[in-house]
Amino acid sequence: MRPLLLQGGRVIDPSRDFDRTADVLVQDGRIAALGAGLGAPDGVDVRDVRGKIVAPGLVDLHVHLREPGSEDVETIASGTRAAVAGGFTAVCAMPNTDPVTDNQAAVGFIVRQAARAGLARVYPIGAISVGQRGEHLSEFGEMVAAGVVAVSDDGRPVVSSHMMRTALEYARTFGVPVADHCEEPTLATGGVMHEGLVSTRLGLKGIPAAAEEIMVARDILLAGLTGGQLHLCHMSTRGSVDLIRRAKEQGLRVTAEVTPHHLALTDHACEGYDTHAKMNPPLREAADVAALRSALQQGVIDCIASDHAPHAYDAKEAAFDDAPFGVVGLETAFAVAHTELVGGGVLTLPELIARMSTAPAAVFGLPGGSLTPGAPADVVVLDITARWTVDAVNFHSKSRNTPFAGRTLTGRAVLTLVGGALVHEANGPTP
Repeated sequence: MRPLLLQGGRVIDPSRDFDRTADVLVQDGRIAALGAGLGAPDGVDVRDVRGKIVAPGLVDLHVHLREPGSEDVETIASGTRAAVAGGFTAVCAMPNTDPVTDNQAAVGFIVRQAARAGLARVYPIGAISVGQRGEHLSEFGEMVAAGVVAVSDDGRPVVSSHMMRTALEYARTFGVPVADHCEEPTLATGGVMHEGLVSTRLGLKGIPAAAEEIMVARDILLAGLTGGQLHLCHMSTRGSVDLIRRAKEQGLRVTAEVTPHHLALTDHACEGYDTHAKMNPPLREAADVAALRSALQQGVIDCIASDHAPHAYDAKEAAFDDAPFGVVGLETAFAVAHTELVGGGVLTLPELIARMSTAPAAVFGLPGGSLTPGAPADVVVLDITARWTVDAVNFHSKSRNTPFAGRTLTGRAVLTLVGGALVHEANGPTP
């Protein structure tokens, strides 16, 4: 692999508050040097990135790659192709596959498939319970040894408080977080969107905000009891924000994520029974969006995660009640966040990169999120002036279920490097 010099870009590295025009030299898979006027030794491939942003590769803690079991809607290869096109150099794969990622062999399969694809790094998340059935704990130690970086029954809440307590204690032994999908099922069962005025007008059964908040409160109490590391997935309500804020004020080991769609859309997106706006947790009200944005700005919510959830075209074309929850997001996440948050004055560009790179890497203890010399050369070059209209036909993902189709966004990845290898170039050859 030839050394590569990224020359003349605005380099933003939130891991050390670096933000200035500089060159970045990549060699042997690592950041070799960073500074102004580095020059180009013989044999170095030089890329002129003046006018562009050079940043640590984006890291996504919440992705559904669907392999094994649903390769018709996504594979590890197609999902990581979408990831690098979106500027992500690392993604964490949720375990609700078929079979469930609840053992060492299943984890090993994902690791091998990711290596074969050779695109974004894939960090498996193991199931908390065998088969995600909520009855017996999976063998955390064996899965961690195989490459798991967290445990979660995502898609299914951990209903039993005893099991959640035990999971937090057991995971603490192995130094990994427990990531929970917070939903009280007796309140949420049968709901298809947020419970409120819009659901009433549409005649659809709603999921109240309290369904999320009850489980957030329970999980925080159990994190305090056990000293375990709790990560709260895809937060959606202002009540959850208040609970997380208090947990952090108490010094508990609690982190949280929010998705671009929960930061950009409200339950009004469900008007017309648009199934591309059907997700779980559901889109909430404008006051919730405002609270989530403020929490992200303040660091109460740590990071942005896509919750990329591919589904087949015919599944999403069903009646709203029957369609599955979930939307794709890897290829639009940065652009939506940049357009809504930086364009809207909520975050600065360095703050956004921190929430999508440095912070998520720190939450799960992953390599990356830094351009410090010696760090892995996981790098994204962003064109924040690029205006483009979302057309799902052009996605690298196998699925097209986006709520942002037809929307004009600003900002996109033009180069993505993983371990020093060029894995994505806008308008360039596909690796």
